[in-house]
Amino acid sequence: MHTVLDLISSGVHDAKNQLFLAESLLVRAEAEHGVALDEARYAIELAAQRLSRVLAAYRFERGIGRLSISIVPVSELLEEAALVNRRHCEHLGLTLDVDDHADELRAFDRELVLDILSNALQNASRFARARVLLSAQIEDGFLCLRVEDDGPGFAAAEMDEQSSPGIGLFVARVLALQHVREGRHGRVELRNGGILGGGVFELYLP
Repeated sequence: MHTVLDLISSGVHDAKNQLFLAESLLVRAEAEHGVALDEARYAIELAAQRLSRVLAAYRFERGIGRLSISIVPVSELLEEAALVNRRHCEHLGLTLDVDDHADELRAFDRELVLDILSNALQNASRFARARVLLSAQIEDGFLCLRVEDDGPGFAAAEMDEQSSPGIGLFVARVLALQHVREGRHGRVELRNGGILGGGVFELYLP
């Protein structure tokens, strides 16, 4: 018998298929009519990525998901995350900078972490006034991947883990928790202040 979660999972798969179809139609329209629809394709890709995160969290919650751990150069991860999101930031009149203080190799699920960072950068771009900063450093043995902006910051309810977070933040916390090393679990933290004075999203990986 199908559970509600199974039905939701099936619906998410169907929605992803429709998004891929919509993206292919946009690409065709660009080629046939010579129009640039970058932002429309970007929005579709974001929606597809969010659905993928939801599916990944669903699998882990059901105990059927597995991380794909590999050794990742942190600097390359940051550069790719910036590359994926920089054009959108520029479209909004924002500057996206990268500051790598980790500069080393770490073991984690590269695609999931890249997805979490992209979601955090997308959220930051919604509230930033002029700047977004992506950085990495080592803190107490954890790799801390940080996204900051110069916007108004998070509301108190958003920073409270006991409140009802948005789906993106909930999924990020589920996926971070799956990263375990020597009994230490990954985690996500939100705060205000930081270098730019706005919201600060932090992903800690053991």
